[in-house]
Amino acid sequence: PCAQRDLNSFLWTIRRDPPAYLFGTIHVPYTRVWDFIPDNSKAAFQASARVYFELDLTDPYTISALASCQLLPHGENLQDVLPRELYWRLKRHLDYVKLMMPSWMTPAQRGKGLYADYLFNAIAGNWERKRPVWVMLMVNSLTETDVRSRGVPVLDLYLAQQAEKMKKSTGAVERVEEQCHPLNGLNFSQVLFALNQTLLQHESVRAGSLQAPYTTEDLIKHYNCGDLNAVIFNHDTPPGELPNFINTTLPPHEQVTAQEIDSYFRQELIYKRNERMGKRVMALLRENEDKICFFAFGAGLDPSGQGNGQSLGRFARPES
Repeated sequence: PCAQRDLNSFLWTIRRDPPAYLFGTIHVPYTRVWDFIPDNSKAAFQASARVYFELDLTDPYTISALASCQLLPHGENLQDVLPRELYWRLKRHLDYVKLMMPSWMTPAQRGKGLYADYLFNAIAGNWERKRPVWVMLMVNSLTETDVRSRGVPVLDLYLAQQAEKMKKSTGAVERVEEQCHPLNGLNFSQVLFALNQTLLQHESVRAGSLQAPYTTEDLIKHYNCGDLNAVIFNHDTPPGELPNFINTTLPPHEQVTAQEIDSYFRQELIYKRNERMGKRVMALLRENEDKICFFAFGAGLDPSGQGNGQSLGRFARPES
């Protein structure tokens, strides 16, 4: 499109008087997408009296609850629960990331006083105490592209900060445990399989024998183009930014495990969640019949405790 107004948007209008809006966000630095978000979405946000997010990311309780739900129970360490070889492969990979991080960081990040040691500790400092499923998601976020984007608020958080500045009433439609428990609900053999597959992928990228299957850059490009049908937002792929373990090169029994994980995530993190969140949106609309409400939920899923999301296509018709 030759002009911003011609772009598709991830904005849906719920037609009533006054209207309500549902907007699909993305968990990347807002500066990478803000100029491509069409004016209709920004105008809807400005006009709203009440803004609701999945979680309240400006609330210190939310942040501490997300951190604690990721920890192993009973003071255990990863070394206690992971097979020895998998643990040492994980440690080697994280040592590699720590070594590479200074060269990955941008002059702009250093100019803001953001240093590699600080950043590594902020993302991975407590990794030995985390549950393996959260370590898997952490490994996926420790790539050069993702590291270079740290230090700027992601779109969800930026909108929450702007809503506070504009003195809008804000709220959340989910509780921390509702985002956390489904991930903690995978059985141990599934988690080991997922962590092993994730490490294999990153080890292959490091060795130069594999290109990253899809990257944050791909996600940003499709989002900025308003591409609702992009493969990464498509119902045929695993929920959003979760790794895709289904691979035809796997032995049959591992393909079964991969399929089980995919089905579990789809059920827990898309279908059940859509229904639960939809009911809460409806209740909030009934409570606020005379107010313009704006709901900002993720257009692609990243359940890493930093701004999650889901498929939005069943709520209403998107505005062009």
